[in-house]
Order: sequence, then structure tokens, then C-alpha cells
Amino acid sequence: MNATTNTYALQMMESKHWPEVAAIYQAGIETGNATLETSVPSWEAWDKAHIPQCRFVVIDNNIIAGWAALTPVSGRCVYAGVAEVSVYIHPAYKGKGIGKKLLDQLALSSEAQGLWTLQAGILRENTASLKLHAACGFREIGYREKLGQYQGVWRDVVLMERRSKNVGQ
Repeated sequence: MNATTNTYALQMMESKHWPEVAAIYQAGIETGNATLETSVPSWEAWDKAHIPQCRFVVIDNNIIAGWAALTPVSGRCVYAGVAEVSVYIHPAYKGKGIGKKLLDQLALSSEAQGLWTLQAGILRENTASLKLHAACGFREIGYREKLGQYQGVWRDVVLMERRSKNVGQ
């Protein structure tokens, strides 16, 4: 397999994947358009914050091409079925369908866990991510103006959500 075959293996993320996952996350941070975060957390902090059954990697010839995971939006029981999406693609694998594969799997896994809404906050300039989420059934529900700063520049965040057709109906 190589980056041009489009035959990638999707599997559950494990702690052994963290070094490559963290490197992809750092590359996303460095673009200035993937997140307002400025540093990658430790595995322990990241692991504690994300839903264990809803975290995946796509592997191509022993290289992690991308990852995706869900974070609960709140500890309050009324929001138990709502999670925030994170999806990051290795720079060498952008535009090869990895993000769609990951988001589609997150949707399936989230429904198996009883989640009814997936939400994403995407920086307005990240047009590739906006298009990806729209292609995977997310709809824009608004935006938050100047929600946070990245390197001293105020950034707008577009809010998108995907509602399950199978859970919470």
C-alpha cells in the first residue's frame, strides 16, 4: 500500500499510536487553521478527555494517515448524547479520502454508543474541513465571531452539526 492506492486500513486508536497521532495533531496546530490549541496534550490527558469507543486511525503501510475522535461536550446528563468531533489528516495524505473514511466511521460508532448529535467547531478559513464535514452529513448552524485568538489574531468558528437519523428519534 502507498499514498496513491487509496486502500487504507481503519482501526481503533491505541496508546501505541499516540506518537504519530500527536505529530499529526502538531502539524495541524502549525497550519494555524486547524485549531485554536497551541500545544498537544500528553497521552494521559488526551485519553481521559476522549470517548474510548469513538477514536480511530487510518493506517497506510504502517504509517498513520489520519485520526479522528469524539469528546463529550458536557458532563451534564442532558447532553450525554452530544459529542465534539476532532479529525486530523497527515499532510501527505490530504485530499485522499481519509477524512471521509474517518468521519463516516465516527458517525457509525457514535450511534452505536447512543449519541444523537455530533458537533464541530471549524475555523472559518479551514475550507477543506468545512467541505469535508458537509460531505459527511454535517450542516452549518451558525458561527461564533472572534471566539478565540491564535497567535494574537481573533478567529471566527463555524458551528456544524450532524444529527443521527437512528438515535433519539
